[in-house]
Amino acid sequence: MTADITAPAPPIPWPDGKRCAVSFSFDMDADALIHIARPDDANTCVSTMSGMRYGPEIGVPRICDLFESYGLKVSFFVPAWCAEEHPQVIERMVEGGHEIAHHGYMHESPSRNTRDREAYWTVRALDSLERLTGKRPVGYRAPLYDYSQHTTAILAELGFRYESSLMGDDLPYVLRSRSGDLLELPVDWACDDWNQFCHLADIDFVMPIQSPRHAFDVYRAEFEGQYEIGGFWQIVWHPFLIGRAARMRYVRSFIEELLEKGDVWLTNCIAVADHVEGLIAAGNYTPRVDTMPIKSSAHRIPELAEDVEPLRG
Repeated sequence: MTADITAPAPPIPWPDGKRCAVSFSFDMDADALIHIARPDDANTCVSTMSGMRYGPEIGVPRICDLFESYGLKVSFFVPAWCAEEHPQVIERMVEGGHEIAHHGYMHESPSRNTRDREAYWTVRALDSLERLTGKRPVGYRAPLYDYSQHTTAILAELGFRYESSLMGDDLPYVLRSRSGDLLELPVDWACDDWNQFCHLADIDFVMPIQSPRHAFDVYRAEFEGQYEIGGFWQIVWHPFLIGRAARMRYVRSFIEELLEKGDVWLTNCIAVADHVEGLIAAGNYTPRVDTMPIKSSAHRIPELAEDVEPLRG
């Protein structure tokens, strides 16, 4: 005999009594990564470069057309160099009313830079995106989720409102630094398409490419978990991967599946940030707070001091 289970009230009161929130976000990296990985001979990686440029040339217009046909807005996280290389696709995003958020300058690694260098590239990208879009981005995602111990403070100092790189909760929460707070819209590798579809031999990233059916089984399972608890679920896709025709068929079916439920708020990241910030200000939601950085010392923790018998993983 199966017991009746009453769903708990959503931990966050979503608009119009919706049970959970879903954000579709896309990291439009184009071919920046191949230039970062192979700065001296990227020009020889013609096939890889063409595949990555499929994102802005083919994938983004296809994504915009599909989501707009359902009256939906998405968030595009764009390295500024990619925006400079492909201004026409930025115009297409703006035309569709989609959010354009910050994703580094050239998909560089924040954690491998000094604080000053990270700040320099963050500002350079911010200025470039504002110039190209006519609007200053307020959202950020670290390339490869490679968030540094300085990122929160840098973003807070620059007036960003939210960021979306960390994985410390199911629900939006707050990152607190000495320079100010940011709202975190959490992500998770299970909701990314990179580990499902990416195969780039030129940067030694060789993975078995999964079928769309398998990938969407993973995505659906993750969504169902958030739907059950009334939480927040975000997908992170890359136009050069998810934008392929076979995969977009599954995207279309998944959108329709979510819409048919009737109690799912399908929106973009900035709308979620607006809503949650409003709830916090009104005292209707108390988020969990993480003080950043999580570990500030540049040295080993005492348990792993060099004079201690080494632990083995």
